[in-house]
Amino acid sequence: MVKSYSKRVFELITKPEMKILPGHLAFFLILSVFPLLTLIGYIISNLTMSIVPSTAILEKFIPGNVSNILISFLSESHLTENITLVMIIGFALVSNGTYSIITVSDEVFGIKSKSEIKKRIKSILMIFIFMFLFLFVLVVLAYGSNIVKYVTVFSVFSSISDQISFVYQLIRWPIAFIILFGILKFFYTISPDENIPSKYMNKGSLFTTVGWIITTFIYSFYVSHFADYTLFYGGLSGIIVMMVWVYMLSFIFVMGIAINADEYLDHKYANKNKKKVKDI
Repeated sequence: MVKSYSKRVFELITKPEMKILPGHLAFFLILSVFPLLTLIGYIISNLTMSIVPSTAILEKFIPGNVSNILISFLSESHLTENITLVMIIGFALVSNGTYSIITVSDEVFGIKSKSEIKKRIKSILMIFIFMFLFLFVLVVLAYGSNIVKYVTVFSVFSSISDQISFVYQLIRWPIAFIILFGILKFFYTISPDENIPSKYMNKGSLFTTVGWIITTFIYSFYVSHFADYTLFYGGLSGIIVMMVWVYMLSFIFVMGIAINADEYLDHKYANKNKKKVKDI
């Protein structure tokens, strides 16, 4: 039973398009951070909120080369014509990542794709769900502990800093599990160009949720305790490690698609066989 199941999932994962998708998705996932941070920087500045604490957190707890790049985008407070154009192009390019997810989902689920225009529109809408998901993992899980440590230093929270840290550590992973599972299940459900019941997305969503939490826990622990990577990669070390982490998230996400597809196709073919038996 387990051997047969593993074989079916392996056959789906080794499809040519499934091999390409993790790297393709990781690239556009990283690319999505920059236009998103530019937009966040603009919103913060218009709400008359100080951006200094945000940049200070980035400088203190995110590897130097990564934080320097991110701060330049977060600090943009004016949407000039050039910046607006760059943001539009950025979001358009990022939509290629979600477009690929739709295309691959259709392929592994055995679905005939709809018109290109509908797929493009859906891929653009899916960008914001996927970017929110990635931002949540990045801020809450990957760098959450360091951010809480930094925030509790302020005099307002100093008297209850231990309690805040304890509560955060206590609820972080359970809350993250619920949020990740719910959003991933929704994302997996809307990806194929066919109305597939969400109950067939449970196994893949569970696998991806657990995989993302474990991978991010390892990355978060590494960043918190062994953040000096210069021995291996010099100034590019932080970016290299972050890219490896994002690739692992993408690979796990793609495996989740394969697991969901196997669950759905197994049920679909089982019903066909039952129908044939009844007809005979």
